[in-house]
Parts: sequence; C-alpha cells; structure tokens
Amino acid sequence: MRTTKLFVAAIAALGLIAAACGDDKKSDNTTAPTTEAPTTDAPTTDAPEPNALDTNGDGKVVFGIAAAGPADDGAYYQAVVDAAKELSADNGFEDPIVVDNIQAADAATLIGDLAQQGVDVIIVGASEIAEPLPALIEQYPNIYWYCNCGAGFPADPGLAQSTDNGAEIAYTAGFATGLLLQANGGDSTVFIGCCDLGFEKQSYIAFEAGLKAVDESYTMNYVQTGAFPYDFDNTANATAALQTAVDEGVDAVYPYLGGAHRPVVEAANEAGIITMSAGSSSVCSDTEELHYDIAVKFDGGDYLRAVMAEIIAGTLAEGDTKAFKVGVDPEPGAVLCDPTPEQQTAMDELYAAIAAGDYDALFGEIAGQAFG
Repeated sequence: MRTTKLFVAAIAALGLIAAACGDDKKSDNTTAPTTEAPTTDAPTTDAPEPNALDTNGDGKVVFGIAAAGPADDGAYYQAVVDAAKELSADNGFEDPIVVDNIQAADAATLIGDLAQQGVDVIIVGASEIAEPLPALIEQYPNIYWYCNCGAGFPADPGLAQSTDNGAEIAYTAGFATGLLLQANGGDSTVFIGCCDLGFEKQSYIAFEAGLKAVDESYTMNYVQTGAFPYDFDNTANATAALQTAVDEGVDAVYPYLGGAHRPVVEAANEAGIITMSAGSSSVCSDTEELHYDIAVKFDGGDYLRAVMAEIIAGTLAEGDTKAFKVGVDPEPGAVLCDPTPEQQTAMDELYAAIAAGDYDALFGEIAGQAFG
C-alpha cells in the first residue's frame, strides 16, 4: 500500500502546481452512464515522467472521475471533470477516465468498474454516490481516493475530502440577488430545484434569509421539478416551472440544477430576468455564451485545484477533510458579475462578517430546519 507521503512527494517532484481559484446534486436520468476512455496520445516531450505516481505499476498516471450527473452539464458536474482534465494535460498525464450519470443505486458497481481501469486517483464528485466508498477503499487501497463531498461524508483513513457550508453560500447568493432587485426595482424570486432534499432546504432557506436581509418585503418561492431522489436534470419540468414563474411576474431565478441548469438560464435570458450559476465560478467571464448576473460558487473544479495544492504542501493527507469557508477561502460564495462600487462594498462586508462568525448561529438554525 502506498503512503500519503509517497503521493505528496511524487506530485511535488512532477511540479503539479494547482492554484486555488457543493451541495450535491444528482440525476435520476434514465440515460445510461457513459465512459470516456483515455486517448493513446503520448505526453509532450518536455513533460516529466510520471512513474512515481504510477501506483498500480502500469506505466501511466490516470485520474478516474465518478460524476453523479452529466459530465457536460456546463455547471456543477462539469466543473470537476474540466479541472481534472486540465491538471492531467498540464502535467503530461493520460486523459482522465470519466464515468458520469451515476445513479446512487449503481455507484458501488460503476465506481468499482472504474477502479479496475488502471486509474491511480479516483475523484468522486458528490456525496450521494459516496456510500460504497469505505468498501471500495478497502478493496483498492493503492488508489488515492478523493471526494468533493459537499455537506460531508464520514471520515475514512483512506479518503481525502472537501466540504463546504451550503447555508453560507446560499445566504450570499440571496443577498446578492437582493442587491440587484433593489437596483432594478423587482421584488420576487423563484428557486428551482429537485425534490426538497435536506441540502436543498438548507440552501433555499438561507437564500431567502439573505434576500430578506436586503429588504424584508422580497419574496422567494421554491419549486420542485424532479423525481425523488436527486433528479436535477429534468429540463422539461424545470423550464416549465420557470415559464410559470415568468408568467406570474418573477424578477429573478436561482436554477439550483444540474443537467437542466443551462436550459433554464437560457430561458431566463430570453425573459430578461436576473439569473445565476449553481456551482460554477467561471460564468462571469467574457467567454461565457449565456448571460449571468451572479456566480454562486461552490465549484468542484476550484475545490480540486485547491486540494491538490494542499496535497503538494503536505497539509492535506488521506483521512483529512478540507472545509471551504466563505470569507476565508476564495473558492465558495456568491459574487456579482458587474457590481457597482456600493454593491461590492456591501458584499465585502457580508463576507467579512461570515468569516468572523457573526452568522454562525443563524446558519446553525438553518441546518437544524433543513436536516433536523
């Protein structure tokens, strides 16, 4: 069994420089899981030899990615996939092997199959498909296991993981939405999700609290559009829900979705209402095709880069958990894409207050409502 020290030393020797840039969602989609096989292209001639990271002795370094939804959703799931591909390309590794659209009931079989495909690191993109990990870690101890586990997964000595606080993130999203409503003259929002799961409740309760912190008269309506559990990809239901809200005069939408996210954003653009990402941190960039007003960041790709940086530094070992905190770490939290100076000041002050613990009691109460 290779040790964490070997993994750290190997990555450091390869110069894997990973710069630090959620809530788990899952599809009940009936589409069969797909697999992207690695290409046979050789690394560039100036790439370092990855032998030290070759924990299975097959002469290659391969990341395996287990995604709970579509790998090309343009949102939560894709962020992790893109980051793993980027890290692999930058370091001359093989293309990652991606298995997506994993149903919770099939996770043990599909992740087990992935573990047998010559991978050295397995990245699990959401806690709802993490249940079989303890048994898999025991069965495949030479693989380095990492889970982007959102609200958290029980500690395991063979598992590195990252977590965040959905209430912190959603509160900043609601507050940012309130600032835009204040500027635009609107007063109503719709939060489109799946099936009223605990982490959804945590997010929409916190979102509404942040919204009302700007103006108590602002309203939010949660709409369930998927089948229980984890159906965040139901485009037909989600876009229909948005159209109903638009017909009723809604001013903003939080599409807390996976595969259905971008279709809803596109419809929101057509309707001319405020919209935002659900995880992705890159939507404010000039290269983004759709229009976003807010980036609600709990980007699994950003988390992966930050985790890799800590592995290199030797501060995150197998068995450890990195908790991303709004106002402390740059990765999580909502940002306005085009804020006025006054709006940016208000967001900065909110971040500082969250970092100082001023909202801890409120977030604890929200967690109690959501999960209790």
